[in-house]
Amino acid sequence: MVALTAAAAIESAKTIIIKIGSSLLVEESSNRVNADWIAGMARDIAMLRRDGKHVVVVSSGAIALGSRELGIDGRTLALEEKQAAAATGQVVLAHAWREALAGHDIGVAQILLSPEDTETRRRHLNARATMTALLDLGAVPVVNENDTVATAEIRFGDNDRLAARVAAMISADLLLLLSDIDGLYSGNPRQDDSARHVAHVDTMSDEIMAMAGNAHAAYASGGMVTKLEAARIAMHAGCGMVICSGQRQRPVTALVEGARNTLFRAEHSPLTARKRWIGGSLTPRGSLRVDAGALRALRKGRSLLPAGVTAAGGTFDRGDLIAIEDATGQVIGHGLSAYSVEDARIILGHKSSEIESLLGYRGRDEVIHADDLVMLDRGGGPPPNARSHA
Repeated sequence: MVALTAAAAIESAKTIIIKIGSSLLVEESSNRVNADWIAGMARDIAMLRRDGKHVVVVSSGAIALGSRELGIDGRTLALEEKQAAAATGQVVLAHAWREALAGHDIGVAQILLSPEDTETRRRHLNARATMTALLDLGAVPVVNENDTVATAEIRFGDNDRLAARVAAMISADLLLLLSDIDGLYSGNPRQDDSARHVAHVDTMSDEIMAMAGNAHAAYASGGMVTKLEAARIAMHAGCGMVICSGQRQRPVTALVEGARNTLFRAEHSPLTARKRWIGGSLTPRGSLRVDAGALRALRKGRSLLPAGVTAAGGTFDRGDLIAIEDATGQVIGHGLSAYSVEDARIILGHKSSEIESLLGYRGRDEVIHADDLVMLDRGGGPPPNARSHA
């Protein structure tokens, strides 16, 4: 059931990404952290955590905070000066979040990402695994772009799209974009009194995208273009998104209590979207053949363990899509491998408890986790791109 309100979306979500802009976190007059605002945000995060939710913060503000620390004007910086300010400001930013959340007994971890970390498969998996582990351990990852090493040509350029990429990476249920405006309007509400507020968006149509104006319009300068691009990324990944005002002391509480917003509703759940992508969007790099016992387990929705694998073929690495075959070589599923073909051949037929002694490191217990596996229609045969590698 797709949530019809932001409050319902928050209530049903298991993992929530909160994107926070510099204008909310940093006082413009002093380039210092807005202590009162971050304290209120910390209370909201603690509230979500008490409700059993995982929370990830995508936080801007490093360059502004670093500029103050270095005594330079953050409005007129060359690229290398911005990178120096970012490197300095990240320390201040991480400390501010650590101090704010420490009062609620919540730990903080800093994650700096570049576009390659979300687009290169192995790095994507490593970042996903790290953030998942942090969430399971009870920490709040605070994410920002790795401005220190990024170039003007190779960067996200804004934290709206970064937040959407993170949401897709970790299969989040909901992305909250805290802004200086309370949602999407049919036009620029600062210039057009007839502009109407849009409460719900179910499809990212050309009409919806046109509401943001062009990239140089006054309305777009507040980031509506990038927010809609973020919504497109999030919705495609099965993640709902909310644009709302973050200028209240406790913006998430305000949302729960009915504050105006725009809710972008994803058609599918994150897991469904991920499985649709696995099942139909990629070409297998190799294959794993399984025995009858493993096949029965897979049909029941379980993971593929090394004990049930009888052969590995093709040339694949960790994170690559591979075909799963029955004993006759018929392709019966697709999945993302947790091991390279070389390592898979070493551990096939063995118990998961033997993996560390066989490989010399502790990997996953599963060769393919159930969340990364899609069984194909029994009567449909292999998809057009599938072929035997074993």
